[in-house]
Amino acid sequence: MAGRVRTRMDRGTGELMAYSDAAVRNNSAIIEYCRTSMAALSGCTAGLLGLTALYGFLFFFVAVVVLWLMLLMKAGAQWQQYFVSRKALLTSGIFSGLFTYILFWTFLYGMVHVY
Repeated sequence: MAGRVRTRMDRGTGELMAYSDAAVRNNSAIIEYCRTSMAALSGCTAGLLGLTALYGFLFFFVAVVVLWLMLLMKAGAQWQQYFVSRKALLTSGIFSGLFTYILFWTFLYGMVHVY
């Protein structure tokens, strides 16, 4: 069942599109790894820069959108071959990334800026 192929209708063209469960799971795992790495690195950056309150959270959401745009740019015009939806690519795992971001943000902020 790992190599099962599923189908869905394309909204724009009305064509039936097939995708592999295993490939979608693999792509999702890679995206989750990228999102976690981005959250840790941007949290470190925010902590070193001394961002506090809303500026720190705004920095996280800007980093999420930049990562999303970079992934779409890497996938190119045929992003449907790799991902089921662009919205899910942007929103999936955002809260787990936020918790990782806060962990690194507060840790480095405390190390650098608290006397």
